[in-house]
Amino acid sequence: MTQTIAPRVRTLVLLLLAAACALLAGAGPASAHAALTGSDPREGAVVDKAPAQVSLTFSESVSMDDDSLRVLDPKGKRVDDGKPSGTGGTTYSVKLHAGLPDGTYTVTYQVVSADSHPVSGAYTFSVGAPSETSVTVSGQGAGGGFVGGLYGVGRYVSYAGFAVLVGGAAFVLACWPRGSGVRVVQRFVVSGWLSVTAATLLLLLLRGSYTGSGKVADVFDLGLLGEVLQTKAGAALVSRLLLLAAAALFIAVLFGAYDKREDEERRDLTFGLAVGGSVVAVGLAATWAMSEHASVGLQAGLAMPVDVVHLIAVATWLGGLTALLVALYRGPADTPVPALAVSRFSRVAFGSVIALVVTGTYQSWRQLGSWTAFTDTRYGQLLLVKIGLVAVLVGVAYFSRRWTAQLAEATPAVARAAAARRAEKGEKGAGKASGNASAKAGAKAGTKASGNAKVAAKESGTAKGSGTAKGAGGSQRAAQLARQRAAVDAARQKRQRDADPNRFGLRRSVLAEAGIAVVLLVVTTVLTQTEPGRTEEEAKAAGTSSAGSSAPATGAVTLDMPFDTGSQNGKGVVRVELDPARVGVNDLHLYVERSDGTAFDIPEVKVALTQKAKDIGPLPVAPDHITTGHWSASGVQIPMAGDWEVAVTVRTSDIDQVTISKNTQIG
Repeated sequence: MTQTIAPRVRTLVLLLLAAACALLAGAGPASAHAALTGSDPREGAVVDKAPAQVSLTFSESVSMDDDSLRVLDPKGKRVDDGKPSGTGGTTYSVKLHAGLPDGTYTVTYQVVSADSHPVSGAYTFSVGAPSETSVTVSGQGAGGGFVGGLYGVGRYVSYAGFAVLVGGAAFVLACWPRGSGVRVVQRFVVSGWLSVTAATLLLLLLRGSYTGSGKVADVFDLGLLGEVLQTKAGAALVSRLLLLAAAALFIAVLFGAYDKREDEERRDLTFGLAVGGSVVAVGLAATWAMSEHASVGLQAGLAMPVDVVHLIAVATWLGGLTALLVALYRGPADTPVPALAVSRFSRVAFGSVIALVVTGTYQSWRQLGSWTAFTDTRYGQLLLVKIGLVAVLVGVAYFSRRWTAQLAEATPAVARAAAARRAEKGEKGAGKASGNASAKAGAKAGTKASGNAKVAAKESGTAKGSGTAKGAGGSQRAAQLARQRAAVDAARQKRQRDADPNRFGLRRSVLAEAGIAVVLLVVTTVLTQTEPGRTEEEAKAAGTSSAGSSAPATGAVTLDMPFDTGSQNGKGVVRVELDPARVGVNDLHLYVERSDGTAFDIPEVKVALTQKAKDIGPLPVAPDHITTGHWSASGVQIPMAGDWEVAVTVRTSDIDQVTISKNTQIG
């Protein structure tokens, strides 16, 4: 039976690895949390004269260098001063050269969002009239290419290694303490540590090129590596390496002093290892939480500890499941996994699933924000796939629990039968030994004289040499026979173990669980690189609003403008409604809301209208506060039709304020 199982295991492992590679290869460049929500000049705009600067507004704060924001003329020559400056928490601008001629200009940007992912893109605007341009806008992307693919593989290996390390150690401590002395379990946990350590070093080297040029040669640029160490992502990777050093000490104790202790002494050491291992595991999980989606956006202070719990629950469940699989298939025949250990893991896995459901529900709400985001965004679609895989995994785990219960019931009967067979074998062996002893005693008396005569007739030296040679040959033969008997006994024990239908059924169900877990981990890794649904929908809404504002207005105009002053409560959305958006008298309403749609008040808000083409304005508007989050102004005079810029200054504290703007056509 074992001979038929092993090829199936190898085949399934190869298929799972192929599926993992296919999913990772199809992931494409990493999308990020930050998204471009506004620009000045806006995309596709045609302005009468060249602007003095180009401004970009993102959905969250981003980091820039001198080459992050570039403006190219129709021939591809750079026409900006190369020194982007921030005018707010999310708005950045770069000054342009004076006297730019008419034509189409291309704006390119490549920045790093607050959750460590690269963001890039490009768009065009025209001065005077559109013209031909040699600059290619398509294909602009960050985090792609060979370096991006290698970075994605490194991320997957680091997650998988973390799950193996934490889950394997938890399986030994909480479920099977005697497993600390099993060689395959030791190798399994150590392989997890080696994997996450190697992947972390690889990510640290690739980070600069991944968020920058994408060139392989930049991987070995020490100057670029020094810049990476000063970023949040670099600090997280270095912290992970330091914590992995502490994890190495934990592994040495677990498979060294802990394994050599007796059961009574081992209980005392278990508590210390559990506390120390938990601290290291939480620290390792925090290195992901502090540099990924949880560290930015809505309720970051709550989202990061929730993310830590989520990661540890995943590792405990999937890593422990894989450790159980390895022990069931590759463990020694004389040290099978006891039913009690499987029952304990079943309870641990159930608790992990409960933690996953609770934390996953919160993360889904935080990253999506609406039911439509499940189907309308890539993040939501991937999340639906993940939920489906978890549901299937829980269903398979149900059958594993049934096999576990049957195995626990069958274990006492099997043990009694084995003990009876050993006792019967011992009685037969004792009778046989007694008979042989009697026969030998009788024969010994009859042959003693003959034996003595033969010994005396031989020469002393010949007898001694012959005895030495015979003794050496007999010793080698005995050792060979002992090895053969041990191999035969091990094969027999393994056949007996595998013949147990309950254990065989458990092995098959655990193998199925592990297979689904591999794909689940791939989907989770891709999710961490995908732009959250909430952000994607905000970017779409901003794009729709911008597109709508570029058409001639025939009625009321509504402009939604996200803002972030950088203070604790300084992030939200300003909605400006101008009615009827025509020349003459207009009514203006202004609403301030948080990201979740809740209205709130701020100390001050101001509006200014400017038509740059005719050099009119800014025309100040001082709206009156009506109610919570609502300001209004009547009798707003707009002297002529055209493309007007609506600028709103938001102040959320005595020192924190930002000015945001959008253009709209007023007829």
